[in-house]
Amino acid sequence: MNINIDNCGQAVEAVFSDDNVRDIFLPLLRRLTDLHRAKGGRVLALLAAPPGSGKSTLAALLRQLSLETPGLCPLAVIGMDGFHRRQRYLDTHTTVRDGVEIPLARIKGAPETFDLEALCAALARVAAGEDCPWPTYDRMLHDPVPDALRVTEPVVLMEGNYLLLDAPGWRDLRNLADATVSIVADPDMLRRRLIARHVATGKTLEAATRHVDDSDMRNARLCLEHSLPADLTLTLRADGTFAASDLPQG
Repeated sequence: MNINIDNCGQAVEAVFSDDNVRDIFLPLLRRLTDLHRAKGGRVLALLAAPPGSGKSTLAALLRQLSLETPGLCPLAVIGMDGFHRRQRYLDTHTTVRDGVEIPLARIKGAPETFDLEALCAALARVAAGEDCPWPTYDRMLHDPVPDALRVTEPVVLMEGNYLLLDAPGWRDLRNLADATVSIVADPDMLRRRLIARHVATGKTLEAATRHVDDSDMRNARLCLEHSLPADLTLTLRADGTFAASDLPQG
């Protein structure tokens, strides 16, 4: 199945296997629909995955399937990237990493570069069933776009790197969710995918490799090694297909 999406200002085309759609993604959506009907209110699901795993594209596919498949509840997709600190903040604030004080801008994308307090407060409103605004992130502007979306759907999927991070504050996000999904993958494969993605935005191979090794892969390993278990774990294979550890009910 082919899908074309706009991912934070970048056009992305992806292909998903028919087997994955039939055996994993549609059963997952049926399970979320069943949860909504049983609960009688909004269902919130979290999709947590390391950088380079294709989580945003998968989330877009799940939304498309929910709208095109009879009997499924419409699925809204929101992301945590709208809670990046603004670039001006990152340029003027520092953190200590490996014993050295550095600007937050140098590690943009790490957990400490997000406004976790604002994220938790906004997600609590979504989980409570409110119709509320939600920010997005534009990679061309390098900043969040406030109130870009309005969340009204009965089932909401939030995607992001650190949604299951086993760390103070971040653990609170899991407590708001009705269902959780994670993606895991071989780190070397993620590194290759991330380098290719940066090169596609115009970076030289040398610059892309340096950024991935200094920043992206550190974040990827944090996600892979320090996340709480999910209800459903998807393993990304080298050919771009997924294997599921446990199929969702429904």
